[in-house]
Amino acid sequence: MSRFPAKVRIVEVGPRDGLQHESAFVPTAEKIAFVNRLAEAGHTTIEVSAFVSPKWVPQMADAAEVFAGITRRPGVRYTALVPNLQGLARARAARVDEVAVFPAASETFSKRNIHRTAVEALADAKRISDEARAAGLRVRAYLSTSFGCPFEGAVAPARVADLTARLIDLGAYEVALSDTIGIAHPRLVSDVLYEVTRRVPSTSLALHFHDTRGTALVNVYAGLEAGVSTFDASAGGLGGCPYAPGATGNLATEDLVYLLDGLGVVTGMRLEAIAAASRAIEPHLGHPLPSRVFRAMQATAARG
Repeated sequence: MSRFPAKVRIVEVGPRDGLQHESAFVPTAEKIAFVNRLAEAGHTTIEVSAFVSPKWVPQMADAAEVFAGITRRPGVRYTALVPNLQGLARARAARVDEVAVFPAASETFSKRNIHRTAVEALADAKRISDEARAAGLRVRAYLSTSFGCPFEGAVAPARVADLTARLIDLGAYEVALSDTIGIAHPRLVSDVLYEVTRRVPSTSLALHFHDTRGTALVNVYAGLEAGVSTFDASAGGLGGCPYAPGATGNLATEDLVYLLDGLGVVTGMRLEAIAAASRAIEPHLGHPLPSRVFRAMQATAARG
């Protein structure tokens, strides 16, 4: 396995990307406890919430309260998604460590999701990046629909490469190539990364997979082979896919850690502690969490 990175950084997105797609509103105190448990499990980067309009994303309405309530552990970066300068101002007031912007590779998705053209979204990202970095905050970028769009279908890898390079140029330290609808497969991942890494080093990339079609882990494997060493994941597989009703959403942190442990890739994560965080949040969701590893651990515990 020497062709793989020796160590992988996992960005935990369950408290934000996971919970924002859940229909049940999780109480603020439970969100705070969830973040604290994830930090105790060994995470070094946790996306805590999003400073977005509560009209559009009501699950994130308590972002400031969650940030105010968490216990900040040394060595952990607590981050948030921001759509505009107003969101950035709220994030700064909440003392976030880092912010994320989220343009899209697909023109139609950009217009439908954030009501901005791709060019306008990049301009917004630059304004946010300029102001955030001037305030001492690092900026991460998600590039939505990097592997396919629910409205336009295939997205050209060359376009993904161009937009990724532009996001790095405008100040993002890292771009998370995002499989928004869970359509990617290993060959597509390899094709996109081949184009992107001709413009941007793999050290400036992350991969954000959804498991809608059950391919998230094999896509991680393809990413590892290409030299990517940062992956997003969501505890328990929290979250759904708004464009594939009933489908599972984010790659589960437990599943990712189990794979990486088996490959001998260091994560710094404690699998049992991640599962404990998932176990505590599950009763507030109204449905079982989909992570295969989490479900297997639960079944094993039940057998005693």
